[in-house]
Amino acid sequence: MKSSEISTALSSESLSLTPPLKWAGGKRWLVNRLKPYWDKIQPQRLVEPFCGGLAIALGVSPKQALLNDINPHLINFYSWIQRGLTLDIDTQNHSDCYYQHRTRFNDLIEAQQAQTAEAAQLFYYLNRTGFNGLCRFNRRGLFNVPFGRYKTINYKTDFQEYQPVFRRWQFSQGDFASLALKEGDFIYADPPYDVEFRQYSSGGFDWSEQERLASWLGEQSVPVIASNQATERVLALYEHHGFEVTTRPAPRRISCNGDRTPAQEMLAFKGF
Repeated sequence: MKSSEISTALSSESLSLTPPLKWAGGKRWLVNRLKPYWDKIQPQRLVEPFCGGLAIALGVSPKQALLNDINPHLINFYSWIQRGLTLDIDTQNHSDCYYQHRTRFNDLIEAQQAQTAEAAQLFYYLNRTGFNGLCRFNRRGLFNVPFGRYKTINYKTDFQEYQPVFRRWQFSQGDFASLALKEGDFIYADPPYDVEFRQYSSGGFDWSEQERLASWLGEQSVPVIASNQATERVLALYEHHGFEVTTRPAPRRISCNGDRTPAQEMLAFKGF
């Protein structure tokens, strides 16, 4: 098979994959909005400083990608998929099983063994079984999402279908400003939203981090698209750094207290 045929086959395989995790704030709904920009520029590599559930990467299907996140447990899970992760832990959709596994996962974190295959399996199970796909940690860095009470859950036992795609991509864990960018990159940044809840990792992501990110993105010489909750200060921040800013309704609601107003999502563009 020619190299071009291999690339086409791998691209088609990526497009057929859905994110392996449930992910609060996932961006599958934005793929059709962002992909025309990707197709027009045809960059060499997708760079995501906050890769999250991989909805954009799997939807855009780049041949090369640098997928980073500050959450070490997320990146550990993806790294073990690259190596051929299989599940051999108990995967009952039951509160007793859930809290036993949550305790074991936190024990591994405290014992500095959170980069193991066992930790990756537990992270997947907790993600699929916990409340609403949340990934939340307390100030000690321990996972504290409660049981989710889903009626049925389809758990994977292996992730072989992801391996050909994931092996082409580079996963990294760390601060966005540490990423080594190069000519031909295309950045999509989807940081934790400018909302009250920000405890996605043990360090959180406060307003000073939002400012630092917008400044860093604005300094880059490659095309950048950023998304965030469309708060007034976020819109003003990205306009200040030279972005073209738009808003659109997102497929989520402002609150669960009877207000059914669609939340507004910001998309900020630079370098197009």
